[in-house]
Amino acid sequence: MSIKKDTIRYVANLARIELNSDEEKLFAKQLNDILAYMDKINKLDTGSIEPMSHAVSIGNVFREDSVKESLSNEEALKNSPDKKDKFFKVPKVIE
Repeated sequence: MSIKKDTIRYVANLARIELNSDEEKLFAKQLNDILAYMDKINKLDTGSIEPMSHAVSIGNVFREDSVKESLSNEEALKNSPDKKDKFFKVPKVIE
């Protein structure tokens, strides 16, 4: 498959961009180079390669759960600008 200048103009029109003649030539060459490389890759024998979802293996990144001491209610509320009983008090945002 080869990309011609007509195809470049058509795609540029769809994208609503204006290209001059030099840009059309440049993009046609670049897209043709990409397609040629894809053809080269498609010719490779990949039958013995297993499909993969990641290039490197990924292990479980979670840490083990461990019980730790929590903040007390007083300690959690100590820097609060406004509080009511054992809770943070915030301005009403819904009428």
